[in-house]
Amino acid sequence: MTLKIAFLASEAPVAHTARAALIGRYGDVPPDRADVIVALGGDGFMLRTLHASQELPAPVYGMNRGTIGFLMNEYSESDLIERLRAAEEEVINPLSMRATDRSGKVHKALAINEVSILRAGPQAAKLRITVDGRLRLAELSCDGALLATPAGSTAYNYSAHGPILPIGSDVLALTAIAAFRPRRWRGALLPKTAHVRFDVLEAEKRPVVADADSIQVEDVDRVEIRSEPTIRHSLLFDPGHGLEERLISEQFT
Repeated sequence: MTLKIAFLASEAPVAHTARAALIGRYGDVPPDRADVIVALGGDGFMLRTLHASQELPAPVYGMNRGTIGFLMNEYSESDLIERLRAAEEEVINPLSMRATDRSGKVHKALAINEVSILRAGPQAAKLRITVDGRLRLAELSCDGALLATPAGSTAYNYSAHGPILPIGSDVLALTAIAAFRPRRWRGALLPKTAHVRFDVLEAEKRPVVADADSIQVEDVDRVEIRSEPTIRHSLLFDPGHGLEERLISEQFT
């Protein structure tokens, strides 16, 4: 059986060149008719592709035409059909963000990597953190905080000195960004089922922005986050190079 492939490319010229070469070799179909979607670009483009295709049944196989390419496979024009047939599947669930701004308007977004709460002015943000309806931290003075999935734990979370989470773990990483008070508070590991709420203290004086995979909400008053198990993103990786192996390898580099 011939695989029907949809080739999508980022705006980078090298990605467009790769797409043209692959289409010439393997053909191309629209994403809604594809057996597999091949994303050509970097991790940012992979995230956009996953969001755009979340209602489609086709899994996504990335090939790196960007920079780091943590979510991507190595690029090669040869043996693509064999690679796709041999690929291993990883399923990840996104986070659901519900952010309420100071005017009372509610903004909703999904995040595959993380939801971050960031100061938007010269003064530190002050956040109150509640988990499953129970107050856990009355006041966190910081540049921000984030909640990351296992798939996103090597991204912004890792840069903020958060833990790398095994891809199959049912936990989320709550990580502080440049915490001032409590000075040594670095964050917490929470069950995947946790409902996390951030309330912004002194929101007018200390404005905050919420970010879900680069979808931003300004002048935030509170943000509620939980894992969304009803949405499943299917990624394909070459054997021996899946997310689990990459997450482990990242801790020894």
